[in-house]
Amino acid sequence: MTTVTAPVAGVPLAPGGATVEFRSLRRTFGATTALDGLDLTVHPGELLALLGPSGCGKTTALRILAGFEQHDSGQVLVDGEDITAIPAHKRDAGMVFQSYSLFPHLTAADNVAFGMRMRGTAKAERRRRAQELLELVGLPQHADRYPHQMSGGQQQRIALARALALKPRVLLLDEPLSALDAKVRLSLREEIRRLQQELGITTLFVTHDQEEALSMADRVAVLRAGRLEQCATPSELYARPATAFVAEFVGTMSRIPCVRGGDGVEVLGRRHAVDGEVPADGSLEVLVRPENVALAPNEHGRALVVGASFLGAVTRLTVRLDDGTEVKADLPTEAAAALPIGSRAALALPERPVLVDRRTV
Repeated sequence: MTTVTAPVAGVPLAPGGATVEFRSLRRTFGATTALDGLDLTVHPGELLALLGPSGCGKTTALRILAGFEQHDSGQVLVDGEDITAIPAHKRDAGMVFQSYSLFPHLTAADNVAFGMRMRGTAKAERRRRAQELLELVGLPQHADRYPHQMSGGQQQRIALARALALKPRVLLLDEPLSALDAKVRLSLREEIRRLQQELGITTLFVTHDQEEALSMADRVAVLRAGRLEQCATPSELYARPATAFVAEFVGTMSRIPCVRGGDGVEVLGRRHAVDGEVPADGSLEVLVRPENVALAPNEHGRALVVGASFLGAVTRLTVRLDDGTEVKADLPTEAAAALPIGSRAALALPERPVLVDRRTV
C-alpha cells in the first residue's frame, strides 16, 4: 500500500469520507440483467475497486451512484440518505471517465474550474482553487495549456483535478487508466492512490484489470452477472477466494482432476482437506495457484515440462500430466533451469485445504 504523504499546503482535507450503500440494487436493460440484487457497503475514506469481466454490472453500479442511470428497484444511500430522487448535479460526487472528457477549447485551469463556474464561485476563488489542484496533481506549469497540448496521462490528471474541485463526498473512477500505456498507467495509479489517501475521500474505482484492483484498493468487490461474488481485502481475495470464479478471475489458477474421499478429496494420489464445500454431484477439480505447485526433477515423474515463461526472479513452467492436464508452476529462475522443456518432474501440492469445483469440461 502506498505510504501516506503530507497534505499539500492550501488543499483542505475532506472532513471525513462518506458511507455508500447499495441495497438490493437491481437494474435491467430489456432482457439483460445488469444488476441482480447488489448489496455492498463502502466505508468512509475507503478505496473500493469494483472488479469483474465486461457486462458484470460494475459500471452500471457506478453510473447509478453518480445519477446517470436509474435503478429498477433497491436503494442507493450516501451517509444514510437515499439519493434516488437527487439529480446527478446535486449528488456531491466527482467522476473521472475513461475518455477524460475534457473541454478541448478550455485550458487546463479552466477545465478544472468549470464546475465551480457553474456553481457561481467567484472568479478569484476559482483561479486560486484551480491552481491548488493543479499543484496537487503535479501539473502547476500546465495551467494555460489546452488538452491537445498534453499527454494522455496529463489529461487524466487534469480530469482528476476537475473531479476534486467541488470537494465531493464521493469520488468515482470509471476505468480511468485503461487508455494509457503501461508505464504511465503504473505511475498514475500510484498518484491516484496517494491523492485519495491524502484527501480521505471515499472512492469507487471500476476496473477489469486485477493488478490495478489488487495494488490500489483497500477492498475489492468481484462482480459476476450482476451479483457480488466476494468483497474482501486484496490479500484475502487472493489467498482465500470464496468461489471458483473469484479464484480464477483474480490471479492464475490451474485445474487438476480429483475424486471425493472421506471428508476431503484425493488428488495426485494424496488426500487433502477441502476449503469450503464439495459439490454434491459431478466430476471434481482442485484449483491451485502456480506458487503452490512444487516441482522437482525426476525422470520417472508424472509431469512433463512443455513450456516456460521467464518472469525475472521467477520462471513459470507449464507441465503436462499423464492424463493431459496442464498445470502451471512458479519456481525460482535458478531452480527452473534444472527443468528444461522436455524433461520430467515430480509434482506435489502443499498440505493445506484445497478449493474444489465441478469439472468445467
